[in-house]
Amino acid sequence: MSGTVIFFLVLYYVVVLGIGYWAMKKGAGEDLEGYLLGGRKVGPMATALTLQSTSMSGYMFLGAGGLGYLQGYWAMWFAAGDIGGGVLNLSVIGRRMRKLSQMMGALTSIEYLEKRYPSAAVRLFAGVLTVFLLGFYVLAQLIAGGKGLALVTGIPYPVALAISVGIILVYTFMGGYLAVAYTDFFQSLVMLVGVMWILIASLSELGGLTAANNAIADIDPTLLSVWGRDLGFQGQWGVVAGALLIFSVGYMGWPHVVTRHMAMARPATARRAGLWATIWNLFFVPTPYLVGILAILILPDLADPEMAIFQVADKLLPAAATGLVMAAIMAAIMSTADSLLLQTGSIASRDIYQRFINPDATERQMVMASRGLVLAIAIIGYAVALVEPPTVFSIVIFATSVLGSAFLPAYVCAVWWRKANTPGALASMVVGSSVAFFWEYLGMVETTELAPMLTGVVSSTVTMIVVSLATQKVAPVPAYIHEVMYEAANLGPIPKRLLAAADTSLGPEAAAIDAAIKKGFHDE
Repeated sequence: MSGTVIFFLVLYYVVVLGIGYWAMKKGAGEDLEGYLLGGRKVGPMATALTLQSTSMSGYMFLGAGGLGYLQGYWAMWFAAGDIGGGVLNLSVIGRRMRKLSQMMGALTSIEYLEKRYPSAAVRLFAGVLTVFLLGFYVLAQLIAGGKGLALVTGIPYPVALAISVGIILVYTFMGGYLAVAYTDFFQSLVMLVGVMWILIASLSELGGLTAANNAIADIDPTLLSVWGRDLGFQGQWGVVAGALLIFSVGYMGWPHVVTRHMAMARPATARRAGLWATIWNLFFVPTPYLVGILAILILPDLADPEMAIFQVADKLLPAAATGLVMAAIMAAIMSTADSLLLQTGSIASRDIYQRFINPDATERQMVMASRGLVLAIAIIGYAVALVEPPTVFSIVIFATSVLGSAFLPAYVCAVWWRKANTPGALASMVVGSSVAFFWEYLGMVETTELAPMLTGVVSSTVTMIVVSLATQKVAPVPAYIHEVMYEAANLGPIPKRLLAAADTSLGPEAAAIDAAIKKGFHDE
C-alpha cells in the first residue's frame, strides 16, 4: 500500500479527532442537552450535511455500488427516491418538530414520542425496538469499515475493524452530538469530492457515458433497463415503490435522523437546511450507483460486488487521489456509525435505563451511562462483525424498512394531526414493525412482489388513523398537547410562557416535564 494513501488516511483520522476535541472544549459533553443535541445550536449547512451523511452511510459506497454492479440501472430507483429525501424530511416535520420537542422538553427522538403520545408503553416499545434495529445498522457500518480499511491498507480484517471502531468511539465520547454533527459536516464534503473523483476517472477510462452504455449493451442489454438484470423486476411496481419510499419518506421514520431536527439552532433553520440538503444530494446520491454500473466494464471479474467502488478507485486513481477517496469512503461509513452509536447509547440510557430503571439518575450519570452503553454496543458489534454476517445492503434495507414502517406515521402525525392519540401511535408502531419484519423474514417479497417498506408503511398508517379515530372518547388527546401543536404550526419564536413551562434545566424526571407544562397552561 502506497505511503501516500496511508498519509491521507492518517490525516483524515487526525482531523476528525481534532473536531471531537474542539467539541469537548466547547463544553458539548458537560450536560445532557449539550451531549445529546449540541445545545440546540447547529446551523443550516451543518444540519443538512449531518442529516444526509448520517442517512447515506457506508451503504452508499458498498451497497449502492454493489447493487449497480449486479442489477445495472435498476439501482437508480433507490437514487430517485433518495435525492428528495432530505428536503422532504425537513419540510414535513423539521420546523414543527424542532419547536414541539423544545416546548415538551424532549432530548431524544424516543422521549419526544412519549411526550406527544403520553404513555410509558410508547417509550418502552419504541426504545427497545430502536436499540435493536440500530444495533443491526451499526453492525452494517462496522462490517463496511473493516472491509474497506483492510482492502486499502492490506492489514488483517480484525485489526482494520478494531481501528475503525476505536476512532469512532474516541471522538463520539469526547464531544457527543456536537462532535458527531461537525465531523459529519466535514466528512460529507470529503465524501462528495471522493465519489465525484471516482466517477470522473471511470468515465474518462471508458470514453464517456454513451460509450460505456454501448459497451454494457454488448454484454447484457437488460442492465440498461429499469427492470434489472434479465428483466428480473419487470412489472414489479410494488418493489419499485419500496425502493422509492425507503430513502425518501423513510427518512421521517428513522429516530437517529429526525434527532437532527431537534438540534437545529432555531425552527427557521429547516428551510435553509432543506436547500443545502437538495444541492448536496443532486451531486452525491446518483454517483455511487453509477460507478457500480461502470465497474461492470472496468472490473468484469469482481468477486465481491460490494467492493466495486473501492476496487475502481484503487485501479484508476493515482496514489494521492486514492488516499483522498479512501478517506471519503471511510468518512461515509464513520459518519453514520458515530451517529448510530450516539443515538443507540442515548436512547438505551435515557429512554430505557433512566426512564424505567433509575429515575433519579443525574445528568452527569446519564452522560456517563450513555458513553458506557456506546462502548458496550461497539464491543458487541465488533465481535459479531468478525464473522461477517449478510451483506451491508441487506442489513441496511432490513433495518431501515422496519424503522420507517414502525415510526413514520407516529412522527408525521405528531406535528400534523391533532387527533393522533396514544392508542393509535402504539398500535401503529406494533403493526408497522411486525408487518415489515415478517414480510422480510418470511420472504413475502418474492411471492407478492411488494416491498416490506411499502406494506409496512401502509399498514402502520392505516392502523394509526383507524385506531386513533376509534379511541377518541376513551383516550382523547390532552388539551396541552393541542396547545403546543398549535404553536408549533406558527411561524416565529416560541412564546416565553411556553418556554417557561418546559423543563429547560433538563432534569432527569420525564414526568416532571409533563407536570410543568400542564401547570403552565393552568396558570394562564
